[in-house]
Amino acid sequence: MNYTVRYTIFSIIDSLIVLSAIFISYYLLHPTFHIYSDSLIILSSITLLISHHIMAYFFQLYNRIWSLASVRELLMIAYAVTISVIAASIMQHLIKGDIYFRVMVITWLLHIVLIGGSRFLLRILHDWTSFKPHGNLKRVLILGAGEAGTMLLRSIKRNPSEYQVVAVVDDDRNKKHLKIMDVNVCGTTKDIPRIVQDKKIDEIFLAIPSLSKKEIREVYSRCLETKATIKIMPKIEDVMTGKVSVNDMQEIKIEDLLGREEIKLDMLALSNNLTNKIILVTGAGGSIGSEICRQVAQFQPTQVILLGHGENSIYSIHMELSENIDFKKIEFIPIIADIQDRDRIFEVIEQFMPDVIYHAAAHKHVPMMEYNPREAVKNNIFGTKNVADAAHTFGVSNFVMISTDKAVNPPNIMGATKRIAEMIIQDLAKYSDTNFAAVRFGNVLGSRGSVIPRFKAQIAAGGPVTVTHPEMTRYFMTIPEASRLVLQAGVLARGGEVFVLDMGEPLKIVDLAKNLIRLSGFTEDEIGIEFSGIRPGEKMYEELLNAAEIQEEHVYPKIHVGKANYMDEYLLIPILSELEECNLVELKQLLIDIANGRWTLKKNEIKLLDKAL
Repeated sequence: MNYTVRYTIFSIIDSLIVLSAIFISYYLLHPTFHIYSDSLIILSSITLLISHHIMAYFFQLYNRIWSLASVRELLMIAYAVTISVIAASIMQHLIKGDIYFRVMVITWLLHIVLIGGSRFLLRILHDWTSFKPHGNLKRVLILGAGEAGTMLLRSIKRNPSEYQVVAVVDDDRNKKHLKIMDVNVCGTTKDIPRIVQDKKIDEIFLAIPSLSKKEIREVYSRCLETKATIKIMPKIEDVMTGKVSVNDMQEIKIEDLLGREEIKLDMLALSNNLTNKIILVTGAGGSIGSEICRQVAQFQPTQVILLGHGENSIYSIHMELSENIDFKKIEFIPIIADIQDRDRIFEVIEQFMPDVIYHAAAHKHVPMMEYNPREAVKNNIFGTKNVADAAHTFGVSNFVMISTDKAVNPPNIMGATKRIAEMIIQDLAKYSDTNFAAVRFGNVLGSRGSVIPRFKAQIAAGGPVTVTHPEMTRYFMTIPEASRLVLQAGVLARGGEVFVLDMGEPLKIVDLAKNLIRLSGFTEDEIGIEFSGIRPGEKMYEELLNAAEIQEEHVYPKIHVGKANYMDEYLLIPILSELEECNLVELKQLLIDIANGRWTLKKNEIKLLDKAL
């Protein structure tokens, strides 16, 4: 109905209720008296009627959606009724010097009951018609009997086109055996396997926004004991801002199962470091490099130089950032350049004079670099030296290099080249005005070359999922988390540090594969897992710092700084010369010896050093 009709109907109903309330109250207390003989009651009823309509207008009782009414609406009714009764009582006192106190109290009670009942009848009718299940619905167990779980339950009951909630669990034992909208709280999360079996649950909805990543992982492990599909409620802030509906359930992502909270940034320090500055990112088209660009852009620098070797990847990130309406004031400049081309790198840095450089360009795939050691040396070592030397030469304020946990005691080409690259920037940090730092990551979920895309492709093809070894473990982090660590390290850098994220406990690759199979809606029996053997250059376990580098204290929440061993300056010249001249057969062992501190000068190298000095 339109507003005019609605207003008229509610005005008539309320008028009848107001008059009935006061007359019934008077009659209950004075049944033998003729009500119309008391002029004061007539005046009181008129005052009550007028004041009620005034308060109804003031508290907007005629233009509320009563089918969605809540406690707030009941309070508005109570305020309006109370003020109206007080107004009528004051009128009685002014005319007679007395108040029909008992009459007005009963009037107040009837008034609230009848007005409130008329409104909430609409809510009851709406809920009764809406909450009827339709057809063959999926039976759902909700985890969480708090506000989020109640919100989700109410939403599902109002739109029962797909789901029927048959049970709720919550770790608050005081809620056990209670009901939420006629649904029983059947136990705690420890009871999930039993409840799923007893209630024949099809899907489990996680609706506890306060759970940490570690707690989500623990709950998920219990859910894995069942055959029910597991989903998670969207973030409350996304629901409130209208991005998603409360019952738009999402699949649990592999990132949710890391068991570790993501790092939070020092926003003020980062703003001082990045806002209105010129930022250059090498490898800007890669997984980490492109996310660094997105994170940096949030701090509104004047320019972001997107430097990379791959034309398509640089084009892609350039278009994405340029078309983002939040970044309209930022100039994004795509630069196609190879960090191995020393002259080109010097030319770019001299042209744009960046304030901060994030060096993400590198060859990172361990088995691939075992087959191509010369390319790893040229890109990871000499490419890094080119960018770092240019940063030093042109007075860049901060230089942050992306390193890897594979640089610790490396048995492989990729790790060894990254450790030598760390040595180069540590050496420059001794005398340069530029703040050089390195950041070591574990494996990055979802990056190109990581196990996740490969596992997903194998699952999509029907399996099996291939894992190298049942005991193979790795540290894992998300791409946004890795990028945040890079930004924070740039602020913390004072020269020569190697920053490491407190990444919690390493995960077995086979467990990651099992979780991904379940998240994809399959069982291990359906997909299968095969062990293919350790690949060239791979370690069974990864480290973030070796024994000599470890420092227990954090320099920032969840960030350690390691005292990575420096290479003596006089050794770097012959090292780099020998790497350029070494034959392919000897190259791998030479790299590993250098990275692990086992390299010594030979007689011809001493002569070369004397000549250079």
